[in-house]
Amino acid sequence: MPNSAARVRFLIVALALALVASACSASDGGADTAADAGESTETEASTDDAASDGDADDDGAESDAEGESDDEDAADSDAADAATDDVDTYIAPVAGFDYSTIDYDADPQDSVLRVGPIHPSFPPPVVLPSDIVSGGPPPDGIPPIDTPEFVSIADADFIGSDEEPVVVVEIDGDARAYPIQIMIWHEIVNDVIGDVPVTVTYCPLCNSAIAYDRRFGDRVLDFGTSGRLYQSALVMYDRQTESLWAHFTGQGLVGHFAGAELTLLPAQTLSFGQFSELYPDGQVLSVDTGFDRAYGANPYEGYDNENRPPIATFISQPIDERLESKIRVVGVVDPAGPIAVSLATLSAEGVVALDEEGRNVVLFHQGGLASALDTSEIIEGQDIGQTGAFVPVTADGTPLTFTATDGGFVDDQTGSTWTINGTAAEGELSGESLERIPHLDTFWFAWATYRPETLLVE
Repeated sequence: MPNSAARVRFLIVALALALVASACSASDGGADTAADAGESTETEASTDDAASDGDADDDGAESDAEGESDDEDAADSDAADAATDDVDTYIAPVAGFDYSTIDYDADPQDSVLRVGPIHPSFPPPVVLPSDIVSGGPPPDGIPPIDTPEFVSIADADFIGSDEEPVVVVEIDGDARAYPIQIMIWHEIVNDVIGDVPVTVTYCPLCNSAIAYDRRFGDRVLDFGTSGRLYQSALVMYDRQTESLWAHFTGQGLVGHFAGAELTLLPAQTLSFGQFSELYPDGQVLSVDTGFDRAYGANPYEGYDNENRPPIATFISQPIDERLESKIRVVGVVDPAGPIAVSLATLSAEGVVALDEEGRNVVLFHQGGLASALDTSEIIEGQDIGQTGAFVPVTADGTPLTFTATDGGFVDDQTGSTWTINGTAAEGELSGESLERIPHLDTFWFAWATYRPETLLVE
């Protein structure tokens, strides 16, 4: 990069920092510390010892069941000091900066983890760096799985029940299940599905399972856990540049890849029984991870209680009050704009069609899926059901409408019966599949924080 260009970049970054500093100084100050609020730090799995069961604190958050950080109190204090009130900090590119001018294929001179969020070779941060707070562990203190091993459905004898939740990703006929009992301790799996490099992620604090294509330009990125949180959600880092990325949106937050976006892939959280039925030749992530963890145990016992708010020190902006913070919603990423439907509404109806403002989406819900965040053993969690999001149109362009039945989802046009993954199992359209739409089963506070412009369907 010519010296003059570097100086221009540095001046732009310096201006962005000045705006950030001004916004921080204008805020009302830090949130209460976790100790003052009666809350514990984020449950994190360190690499040192096997997990203990742990007890939920009064606010439903777990202490570190895998060995707490030595600097836990300091991390809580730092997080509280960093949090700000009444500042609009949702993810959005820095106003006035053209991120398309960034050469993301160039090697950055340093990294966020080594020199901090600001460097002349970096684009401006997308969010206030001070809002990215420590969750306790160091980078990869929650160890991602980089060389995943898989077993057949028949050999997955570590699965405790048909209701146990698994994250399902299918690409070109290659279907894989990532049990939450494993994901809850590792949060990230770097994998290749159907010849596509992917990263499958799960954030317990947001109850969000998301998959991304981890190719960016000519690069294939590998992701780790940064040990940091943005608005109570997992922050990933890529090992190629050590930039920080938002798990919840796949957007680069700070570092060389600030402003970049990964491609979101459809993923469903299904019961193991449903996965087995729908994908009999599918593969299941094995507990032979190379780490000693209490797979099957839930270190976040009671965290999904609707009456217990998220941990305040991990959130620096007001929570959208249209719903209570821990209400479960199904969030849909749609080109016409994001949509959220309360899980209670979808559960009661079985089918919800969304055609507002140019959208064309249908959501399915059926029971039989245990909550991973309810009881101390995942298989004993309450039945929250499983969901799917699809374009309700046949391969030849015929629009469909659906009715939920005990045997599946029946379209009113042909009487064909469809499954929770959008495949016609019986009838005139048997074997046809609906186009899947990326969606999340998550908490309202997380969806509304990251997608503040969302349309809410109650």
